[in-house]
Amino acid sequence: MAIRTPAIPIAAIRALAIAAALTLVAGCASTTLRDSWADASYTRGPFKKWLVVGVGADFAAKRTFEDIMVAKLRARGVEALPGYNYLPPGRANESQLDGGVVRSGADALMLVHLRRVQTRTEVTQTMVPGPAYPGFGWYGVYGGWYSVPELRQYDIATVETTVYAVYGKQLVWSGVTDTFDPRSVAQEAPGFCDVVLGALAQHAMVPPAKG
Repeated sequence: MAIRTPAIPIAAIRALAIAAALTLVAGCASTTLRDSWADASYTRGPFKKWLVVGVGADFAAKRTFEDIMVAKLRARGVEALPGYNYLPPGRANESQLDGGVVRSGADALMLVHLRRVQTRTEVTQTMVPGPAYPGFGWYGVYGGWYSVPELRQYDIATVETTVYAVYGKQLVWSGVTDTFDPRSVAQEAPGFCDVVLGALAQHAMVPPAKG
């Protein structure tokens, strides 16, 4: 007796395949540390007071990011201040940055700069069940699978973070991160901050995360 499987409209199959692909991509948003460097001569332990400065033209995004990073630093037990309280809107010049750092009383300066956002396209083939062929026994089901091309388009945001010891303007750490398919600063910044602060904790520049 032949096994009969109800035929599934091809349009419905394609729609399900596309929806599944979009769900997979949306669920993979994450930040990874692609490259980093630390000054091996720095051995003074965690900094006590940080000034966090986002570098870029979008003042609202900078403010949101600085607040999130400041909160993450404070959660580790160190004092931290947002740069927007000490610097003018927009990109500060060197003298304005110097003055803001001095007024803050910070012993560490963190500069976070969005370098670029690249759009990438990926094409893959996914096997999906199609209409079964009646009258061919199990081959009707086996032969009902076929390949559907999936077009995935996503963004990669590349961010450079640098940390300076204020005394002597000494560069002590630099890292480049990639964030996959970023949605918004408010959504991606907490994960980004955890990655960066985790790397800094490995070099004893911030305390380890509590709990």
